Amino acid sequence: MSNIISRLKRWWVEKGLRERLIHLLVLLLVIAIWVVIFYFYQRYPDKFVGLKAYGYLGAFLLSLLFNATVILPVGAIGIVFTLGAVPFLSPVLVGLAGGIGAGIGEITGYMAGYSGRRIIQRGKMYSRVEDWVRRWGGIAILVFSIVPFAFDVVGIVAGVLRFPFWRFFIFCWLGRTILYIVAALAGARGWEALLP
Repeated sequence: MSNIISRLKRWWVEKGLRERLIHLLVLLLVIAIWVVIFYFYQRYPDKFVGLKAYGYLGAFLLSLLFNATVILPVGAIGIVFTLGAVPFLSPVLVGLAGGIGAGIGEITGYMAGYSGRRIIQRGKMYSRVEDWVRRWGGIAILVFSIVPFAFDVVGIVAGVLRFPFWRFFIFCWLGRTILYIVAALAGARGWEALLP
């Protein structure tokens, strides 16, 4: 009996089934996160809008939620812009809170690419982004994360290429934080221009 069990274990490891199973489970988890966020966003949109009232925590949570999925049709940059205009909040701290949430939220795209690299469709846009990430690495991730609506493909590409997770997270967080601080400062300056 123990001989049969040891053969099964060896076969399991030799075929790489454990690794494939882990990748499949992570991909299913990412899809589940996307579906749950999309469901609650469609069902209770007022709850998402209500998070703005929480100031820095609201910036963090909304950035995390909106960056954790590619399904939602809106981005967190508008929310960060609006919260930057709130008189009793610091625009820089709003941008920092939003950047941290966005960095954490973008992990789902990375994990989708990491676990589903065999099923990712490679189109023209994907190939270009893959070339840039291969050539420039973290600098490409940083630059793309500063661009408001173009980052989801980069996260997936970084996962597929097995870009080191912590480097991905740091470059993503840094770029999103720069973007959100600029957006919050623009919101604050715009508000000051309207109401001197």
